[in-house]
Amino acid sequence: MTVDVDALIDRRKMKRRLLFWRLAAVALLLVLVIALVGGDRGDSGPRIARVSVDGIIVGDVQRDQMLEDIAYDPDVQAVLLSIDSPGGTAVGSEVLYKKLRVIAAEKPVVATIRSVAASGGYIAALASEHIVANENSVTGSIGVIFQIPEFSGLLEDIGVTVNEVKSGTLKGGPSPYKPMSDETRAELEGMVEDAFIWFKDLVQERRGLSDEQLVVVSDGRVFSGRQAAANGLIDQLGGETEALAWLEDTYGIADDIPVIDVEPIEDLPFLAQTMAWITGDAYFADRLSLDGLLTLWHAH
Repeated sequence: MTVDVDALIDRRKMKRRLLFWRLAAVALLLVLVIALVGGDRGDSGPRIARVSVDGIIVGDVQRDQMLEDIAYDPDVQAVLLSIDSPGGTAVGSEVLYKKLRVIAAEKPVVATIRSVAASGGYIAALASEHIVANENSVTGSIGVIFQIPEFSGLLEDIGVTVNEVKSGTLKGGPSPYKPMSDETRAELEGMVEDAFIWFKDLVQERRGLSDEQLVVVSDGRVFSGRQAAANGLIDQLGGETEALAWLEDTYGIADDIPVIDVEPIEDLPFLAQTMAWITGDAYFADRLSLDGLLTLWHAH
């Protein structure tokens, strides 16, 4: 029996193509189902929206759109901001703060600190009218940091030289390939100090602290919930129960109004990741980038 090798190869290629398009169709169907379910989450009638700020804070278009929708949704009576974050990028924290302040101009916002609301996480809390923290929550870390690794010693040891052509002395600095110059360090220190002033002014404005009180809390240290209350960084010790009681006492929002979790809908990233899995391509999320100034706390 004669085997037609070319025909056999063609049949195998056809099977692979059919398998690919079948998997792609299944993935697309899953996305459509998720979109339909996500579009009808039972978010109707008077409610309190619980918005969670978890993990590293970075720029997030879907999150920002969700917050804008909440601000002008007449059924949302108030926002319960639930924070467990060590902070993140300065810009990501700034944008999150401003979006939350848009909500606060329309309806009450109360923040609860779970385990951590430090640095950029504390910036998010500052957007609320009332901050509640557990006695052993970690908060504070008021400050800004810029970090970059430097490998020049290692490169010299292994005999690697990096050639560079640039338009000015400060262009491309700092570089991981050589020690930081005095000029670059001075420029970065000025930028960090400017961002630090913005952060301190925000704390003083939102918390009503005196200059002396501000000095005590803005040296970068973290505070327990008890210490934060004593230093004017939070309003009350407790958790979600105390936050909801504050809404009722201050704004008359009944305690029987349901608290509904609200999350961004991210259909496109899901589709992109699914298609990447099918095709074998890598999917790199720019959400994981921490370039630039950081308002971030972590234990070493």
